[in-house]
Amino acid sequence: MLFARALLAFLLLPGVVAFLLPLALIAPDRAYDFPALALAVPGILLLLWCVREFYAAGKGTLAPWAPPRHLVVSGPYRFSRNPMYLAVLLILAGWAAGFRSRSLANYAAVVAILFYVRVLLFEEPWLDDTHGGQWLEYKARVPRWIGRPRRRRVDA
Repeated sequence: MLFARALLAFLLLPGVVAFLLPLALIAPDRAYDFPALALAVPGILLLLWCVREFYAAGKGTLAPWAPPRHLVVSGPYRFSRNPMYLAVLLILAGWAAGFRSRSLANYAAVVAILFYVRVLLFEEPWLDDTHGGQWLEYKARVPRWIGRPRRRRVDA
């Protein structure tokens, strides 16, 4: 049952945002510039890795109706608190670059802003309420978007 919910969440959420809506913005006669796959393919692989971590380590899905029961701090979550959002943005950048589409680039920018607002106003407060001290320690160690994890200071 959890696998079915995880698959449904994947198809409905990043599937719509990263694939269905961008395809609707593309003119059908445009050719794809395949070097842009250098953005899209890593984004797709990262997205699949994130979904796997939510399922395997978190015992849940990426969907708000069936979130992980455990704070996910493994895999790509060691380097970013939001790698799934970064993955979707890489995919969108691959679409925009590949089709040389200003409308897809604008769409990606709007999605990035919406992700940022969602993280600040909803996800981080929920994580604080749900995971408390474990979240605070993770938040202090791992950057919100991307960067090097901070080492814990050891007081002598």
